[in-house]
Amino acid sequence: MTGPAGRRGTGCAAAPRRSTAVHHPGVPARQRVPPTDRPRPVFSRLYARISEGMDAEGLGALRTELLAPLSGSVVEVGCGNGRNFVRYPAAVTGVTAVEPEPHLRSLATRGAGAAPVPVTVVAGTAEALPLPDGGADAAVLCLALCSLPDRDRALAEVTRVLRPGGTLAFLEHGLGPTRRVRAVQRLADATLWPLLAGGCHTAVDPVGSIERAGFEVTALRRLRFPDSRLTLPATPHVLGLARRPG
Repeated sequence: MTGPAGRRGTGCAAAPRRSTAVHHPGVPARQRVPPTDRPRPVFSRLYARISEGMDAEGLGALRTELLAPLSGSVVEVGCGNGRNFVRYPAAVTGVTAVEPEPHLRSLATRGAGAAPVPVTVVAGTAEALPLPDGGADAAVLCLALCSLPDRDRALAEVTRVLRPGGTLAFLEHGLGPTRRVRAVQRLADATLWPLLAGGCHTAVDPVGSIERAGFEVTALRRLRFPDSRLTLPATPHVLGLARRPG
């Protein structure tokens, strides 16, 4: 679904690129998956059920902290079921939220109307954002980098759609602080974790990836979520801001 959701945004939200259909010879039209879609029917329904509890456990407060510094036109990459929408500050003039998973995108479309700012939900992937160059004041990556097939390409796309000097706000889980935790993360990634968690990988370095893409990290906080005694592969998190050069 590529149409708008809720109220239509401004700035970068006003002119999403059109998707180009891909022809698959011999495959019935009803079985073809649009190039903007990455269906995960089991995980998407599980995530939709547990996300409310995660927010109540403390993730909601982290979302608010993540979004509070933003203003102007915003691109949210991998918006999931739209749990960030109600937390955007009034200084934001419009949000274009990109989501490739059809079920989560449908839920986000429904949730956009409750946002305090204009939100438009569109189909698309992080590696090919359906947005014009330099049209966004800020971009948001919230628990998205871990599941991307090509993080470098996705961050290059974020760079492309941000104006020079624009802000990237990120909340991601990543590498643990000790060798033991990192060993557990690598084992999890090599076995069942990605299958159970929608392609998620835990032994990733989001800050390193952001810096390699040319961003200047201007604020960074390392934290645990959930903040319990038990350290799971996805417990270590980073929350911060980065500036696009130029």
